[in-house]
Amino acid sequence: MIASILIFAVVYIMIASEKIEKSVAAMLGAVAAMLAGLISFDDAMKCIDLNVILLLIAMMTCVSILAETGFFEWVAIFMAKMTKGNATWILALILAITMIFSAFLDNVTTVILLVPVTMLITQLLEIPTAPFIILEAIASNIGGTATLIGDPPNIIIGSRAGISFNEFLIHLGPIAALIGIVFILLSIFILRKHLNVPRHVRARVIDSCPSLAIRDPKNMWISLGVLGALFVGFFLHSVLHIEVSVIALGGMCLMLILCKSKCDELLKSVEWDTILFFIGLFIITGALEHNGVIKYLAEGLLQFCGDNMLLTCILVMWGSAFCSAILDNIPFVIAMTPLAQHLLEKGDYSGGPHPLLWSLALGACLGGNGTLIGASANVVACKLAERNHCKISFLTFMKWGMPLMVLQIIICTVYVYFRYF
Repeated sequence: MIASILIFAVVYIMIASEKIEKSVAAMLGAVAAMLAGLISFDDAMKCIDLNVILLLIAMMTCVSILAETGFFEWVAIFMAKMTKGNATWILALILAITMIFSAFLDNVTTVILLVPVTMLITQLLEIPTAPFIILEAIASNIGGTATLIGDPPNIIIGSRAGISFNEFLIHLGPIAALIGIVFILLSIFILRKHLNVPRHVRARVIDSCPSLAIRDPKNMWISLGVLGALFVGFFLHSVLHIEVSVIALGGMCLMLILCKSKCDELLKSVEWDTILFFIGLFIITGALEHNGVIKYLAEGLLQFCGDNMLLTCILVMWGSAFCSAILDNIPFVIAMTPLAQHLLEKGDYSGGPHPLLWSLALGACLGGNGTLIGASANVVACKLAERNHCKISFLTFMKWGMPLMVLQIIICTVYVYFRYF
């Protein structure tokens, strides 16, 4: 346990200091864990969530094909023209769309689709890009909290505790919507000094012609058609019993064939350093789980609370939030869900799924907003920004994300108290 914690701490320090590439640090930690015998190669491979990895590769490829047609430039210019260059309205619109998409798609797919548009809009209006990207990543995690399919922790809790899509929407939808509204208003207030677009830039936007940005109309409509089919598949994946990664890979292959794109060229556009970062992080957190670190923390948390259910819910929410900010939230939720389930069997709560499960879901999903590595969407968004010469450091993300995360968990604490107690 000590060796696993030590390796994780060293990797975390390397990532935070940015003296070495995040992907290299994560892979070094994974190799060290296997060489030290903290986790076997076979167990390490089982810890890698191929559903996430393959989904990332497929969606990055699909977005690259669509990007070649000029579609994202068209969307960016159209949104800027529609709002007459009003950056305040654009920020509110981007964050709202991100949250809605993340509720019904996974949040990683959402940021892959919307970050390119966001970067183009900020460049067009000559306003800071980095804050928009950070806020968009946070918005994706807020939206993903609302539904069963929006964020991986919800999928795990739902499948293990037998909670339906509608129950998630009824219990977590209202608080996600409230947090979303507060978040948008607060974001506008924080960025108010950076949302002034010069008059000559507004005039240029108003006089622009969005349709001129489209370079390949035929392939654009083909790509959009395939993406539409993909979204339908994502919505129905639980009914079809097909993993979202399989649906995404099928869509990628179909798009490559219909658009007559060269696979070898497009695979170069995949963020392979992001893929390696996730693989390394999965193995490191797998070593923590394999050696009982996460289970020990979870059991200690529940034992400390005793029979005080309100205190248990609050500590689980806050504990899972901060653990999710510094660890990957998936193994923590895997360890916590069985420990919380025995409360369902006591019959001391008749209002549906136990409030402890909702507290766990809220803490795990929103806790990812605290740091750059807290959620997959954060990493992907920042890597896409870095690829376009907009570097977002670990400390910069934490400076924005941690205060907002704490505020969101405070709102959730009040919500859980008044709704369930």
